[in-house]
Amino acid sequence: MSMQDTASSGVALWRLVADGIERGIADGRFVAGDKLPGEMEIAETYRVNRHTVRRALAALAERGLVRAERGSGTYVEAQRLAYPLRTRTRFSEIVGADGREPHGRLIEASDDVATRELARELGLKAGAPLVRIEAIRLADRTPICVSTTWLSAELFPGAGNVFAATRSMTKLLEHYGVRDYSRGATRITAGIVDATDAARLDLPLGRPILVVDATDHDLAGKPLVTKHSRFAAERVEFLVENG
Repeated sequence: MSMQDTASSGVALWRLVADGIERGIADGRFVAGDKLPGEMEIAETYRVNRHTVRRALAALAERGLVRAERGSGTYVEAQRLAYPLRTRTRFSEIVGADGREPHGRLIEASDDVATRELARELGLKAGAPLVRIEAIRLADRTPICVSTTWLSAELFPGAGNVFAATRSMTKLLEHYGVRDYSRGATRITAGIVDATDAARLDLPLGRPILVVDATDHDLAGKPLVTKHSRFAAERVEFLVENG
């Protein structure tokens, strides 16, 4: 059946284009991380206009199969990252075990003071000086989460500069002599991405996120850092491990 026959039978052209690209992903012609052909090339291949191509790509993006990067192009999304939640949770190890390259990027480091809630989590007095670190974590080139981390400014002076250099919270803690640490209770809630995190995670406004709040302790049980992380829900699946 030709495309014109298909269109006249009631199947929209954009859906035909979307189905064709999806088949290409399913049969391995396009693999995770691949950049798709440009809109003009796709339009020529399917003999449609660019508006039809854009609608097809938007539909695929809505289903989490592709991701448009501003000024770069459209890429095939990887499968959801299996993310175990356990007492020893390390982003770099989780991503590496999935066969992907972990990356961390500092967004901003700033001085802060402990609210009553942060003071309780970190075992400090309210008003104690803190270092606040905003960072983005990626698997290969795909943004996975944005995290806000607070640490004691007295225990970890210059922590923002250390993270900028190491791009790893584990390496940051090692810099201050903390060789190992464990995760306390983890609280997970659902949310909708706001404009700031949508830009950071390369998500359309209104997409769901998974919000994770947790505090890490040293092996003696002393709080080290507390985190407020926002995960792109369509790119990760949490696995709760017992023991």
